[in-house]
Amino acid sequence: MSYSDKSDGITKEEWMLRLEQFPFKQADMNRLIMNYLVTEGFKEAAEKFQLEAGLEPSVELNSLDDRILIREAVQNGRIHDATHLVNRLHPELLDNDRYLFFHLQQLQLIELIRAGKIDDALTFAQNKLSEAGEDIPEVLSELERTLALLAFEKPQESPFAYLLEQSHRHKIASELNAAILKCEHSADSTPKIMFLLKLIMWAQSKLDTREVSYPKMKDLETALIEPK
Repeated sequence: MSYSDKSDGITKEEWMLRLEQFPFKQADMNRLIMNYLVTEGFKEAAEKFQLEAGLEPSVELNSLDDRILIREAVQNGRIHDATHLVNRLHPELLDNDRYLFFHLQQLQLIELIRAGKIDDALTFAQNKLSEAGEDIPEVLSELERTLALLAFEKPQESPFAYLLEQSHRHKIASELNAAILKCEHSADSTPKIMFLLKLIMWAQSKLDTREVSYPKMKDLETALIEPK
């Protein structure tokens, strides 16, 4: 007899009632929020939350300044500036993490394509990225997708247009931020709340595998729970 045979599951209303009645400490929630703000480098928000929640951050907030400058440079497409700041802060980081270095160079190539500087993009790809696939075989497909943007008159309408979206800049900025934290021997290179979100996805996957009927959180961004 399967698990689903033994139980009819639980309704959304029952599920929400149990969530409302589940005991948790607001202080724990506040620490999770502060951990996220500090880890991701949101200094201004962390300062405001420190005052509102009366919670001391785990690090001196002024120590976030360099990471903030680097993140802003990447998110604004100033990859050369970001690379210079990283090399000044941690000269060994990009030498030791070649995959991360590739992603920064890949993003520099994307920025040239975004600006319509096709000749510069081709020269950069030939001089800086031509040997990347040989040195790091796993990046070959990523490099091919990036170079494929050059084949389209309007790269923004190509199948690889997602590389030109702001979300891709954010992705690389977060990857770089985590690497800097790890280089600084920080205990938290990834926000703790990310592990909780992964735990939710894992638990739901297990329930789906067992064909259990339950109210499922379909959208982690809004925490929207759909009826079973």
